[in-house]
Amino acid sequence: MNLLVEAFRWLVAPGQWEGKAGLQVLLGQHLLFTLLSVAIAGIIAIPAGWAIGHTGKGREIAVAAAGIARAVPSFGLLILLVLLFGVTHKPEAALVAFVVLAIPSLLAGAYTGFEAIDRKTVDAARSMGMTEWQILLKVEIPLGLSLLVGGIRAAALQVVATVTIAAYVNLGGLGLPIITGLNLRRFDMVLGGAVMVAVLALLLDLLLALAQKAAVPRGLGSQRTTPKNQDAGRLQVQDKELT
Repeated sequence: MNLLVEAFRWLVAPGQWEGKAGLQVLLGQHLLFTLLSVAIAGIIAIPAGWAIGHTGKGREIAVAAAGIARAVPSFGLLILLVLLFGVTHKPEAALVAFVVLAIPSLLAGAYTGFEAIDRKTVDAARSMGMTEWQILLKVEIPLGLSLLVGGIRAAALQVVATVTIAAYVNLGGLGLPIITGLNLRRFDMVLGGAVMVAVLALLLDLLLALAQKAAVPRGLGSQRTTPKNQDAGRLQVQDKELT
């Protein structure tokens, strides 16, 4: 209990929110790395996932690639990329590491969203004379959006938790007070930094949970418990467990 009180005092101390190393600056750095990483990963993974879901081709390759990406240790990947990029390009190296981490969840969310759609719906759209692009834009993307947002949610949570390791290569973020506190044996600082990361993750999860709920088309209600939806749900649960 004393440690919690000390951590709270450390968090609310005016000095912690001032200067270039203030908590507000570290929070901004943490958010910037998270948002940039998820955005870049989305640009890469979402079109690829949509192509896989629409055509039904390449799923095995995507699953294998996602499995490999999940198996790579984040810290080891970060250090390796820093060595390869050079010490003058540490931000770029860290960004690449976080993008690699975010891609599997986004890829899975994109193609499982399409796979969860009843094929009769797609066939009906084709029988009405809709082109493949019209089916993609007007049928598959809207109906698969909820699971895609679920993938974004899982990716964001993974990245926001992992960005703490950026402090190991002097890139700031909310991992800095954790690492500094460990070195100084200031456990109030360690706990305070951990609390900020946890609160940030919870807030992002809440916002994206609301977005996922809003992404469900009217009339569909809650997700159907088809086997494909269950598989997509399991993928999202696995993604969250990695955070």
